[in-house]
Amino acid sequence: MSEIEELERRITAALDRIGRAAEAYEPQPDAPEGDGLSQVQAALEEERLASAQLEERNKKMREKFESAQSTLETELESQRMATAKLDMEMQRLRAANAQLRSSNAALREANEKGVGDPHLINKAMMAELEALRASSAVEKAEAEAIAETIGLALSAELPKLEEEL
Repeated sequence: MSEIEELERRITAALDRIGRAAEAYEPQPDAPEGDGLSQVQAALEEERLASAQLEERNKKMREKFESAQSTLETELESQRMATAKLDMEMQRLRAANAQLRSSNAALREANEKGVGDPHLINKAMMAELEALRASSAVEKAEAEAIAETIGLALSAELPKLEEEL
């Protein structure tokens, strides 16, 4: 970004110099148009050409910067979504594990009292199944987040590989 700003500054300075030179130039009708005028005109043309080249380079660099910025923003949003999904699955796993601990504690109490309650056993098994499902969902979300990161890394490297070919 600083290179773009430096180019913009140089272009502006060149245009200012050209403007000042054009304003200061007053053709003298008595003076013969000779070598001095042609040198000034040649210098002016050189400055205009240099200015046009700098403006074009600045334009290309700005387009490249904006393209890269857009790509990075898209990648960042993709990463945020993958992270949010992973976080949601982790919360689900934590809740399932808390429910499993609670059901197991109730089942242990019932067994200590010598009362085998089928409802508590069923509830504990359901909690364990939910914990297994949540654990599987977390693993899937982690794998998707890793795959997304790898995909982004490969998409960033693909243009470089294409250039090499």
